[in-house]
Formats: sequence, structure tokens, C-alpha cells
Amino acid sequence: MPSPGWQRFKRGPGWILLGAVVVALMAIGLAQNSDVLSPEERIEAISKRLACPICDGESVFESRNNASESLRNEIRAQVDAGVASDDQIITFIEQRYGAQVLLVPRADGVDALVWILPVVALVCGVAGLAFAFRRWKRAGGDVPTDDDRALVAEARRAGLDDDPPTDRPTTADRSATTDAAESGEGDGDGS
Repeated sequence: MPSPGWQRFKRGPGWILLGAVVVALMAIGLAQNSDVLSPEERIEAISKRLACPICDGESVFESRNNASESLRNEIRAQVDAGVASDDQIITFIEQRYGAQVLLVPRADGVDALVWILPVVALVCGVAGLAFAFRRWKRAGGDVPTDDDRALVAEARRAGLDDDPPTDRPTTADRSATTDAAESGEGDGDGS
């Protein structure tokens, strides 16, 4: 049987604490990723966010064809100029080559659905599972009481004390009939 402390944890404050810890860990992870980058690291990060216009499924960073090389040179020139931010460089390249050059969809407009729908599906799935588990717990949570056990014991005793019905053969009658049939004895024509 679960301890009372565990029951309290399951009710709410424990889940709130767990959620706070997860959010804190995510914030720490994001903070570590926002350090000042060197120009080479910026070029690499931007190149990883852009798709090669010729290759299918490869980033500009991975691809070694001429189109990706020219994109990397353009990124390098803009980073070395130091005027534009990473997002401005990506927007410039997107305007020049089209939205298909983005490996990671933007988080605004219709593209935001790419980020929102999986989260909504996850929340709905977790809520559905919680609802189903709660229903199963209520349906299967009927524990017999002492009165129920006494009632079953009394019914069993009453069933054992009764005489078997006379119109049904007993176990001894059935075994005698089976033995007679196997030995060839019958009550019929002697065949």
C-alpha cells in the first residue's frame, strides 16, 4: 500500500515542484547556449540553420557543392562586416532564395503550427491518459469489505451443506456409467 507521503505527492504539490524543476533545467540549458560566439561559430551556427538549395535534406554547413559554398561565403562576408545579426542574415538569404532554404521553420504565422501542434497533441495525449487512468482506478478500485467477505463465506458454507439435487447424477454415478460403457456392459441388446 502506498505511503501517505506518496499520496500527497500524487495530488498536486509534487507535480508542481517537478514542473518547476524541469522549467529551471530548461532555462539553465538555454542560458548556456546564449554565450557570445566567435565569428567562425556564428558562421557555423547560421550555416546549420539553412538548407542547401540543391541538395535534399542537407544543411549549408554539411553540403560541399558550389551553391552551399557561395552561401557560406555570403554568410562569412555579412558576419565579418559585423552589421547584421544572425536572424537578419538568415532573413536576407531567405528573401534571396525563398522560404525553402530554411531548415528550421519560423515560429510565426502558419509556420508556428509546426511548433504548436506537437505540443497540443502531447498535452491532449497526457490529459487523455490521465482521464483514462482515473476512470480505470475508479472502476477497478472496489476492494471487498469485511461484510462482503463474511457474505461470501456464508454463501460457500450454505452451498456445501446443501444436498446435491436428485435429478442430476453425482460424480460417483458418472464414473460407474463410464466404467460400464468401457467394459462392454450395457442395458440394451447385448451387442
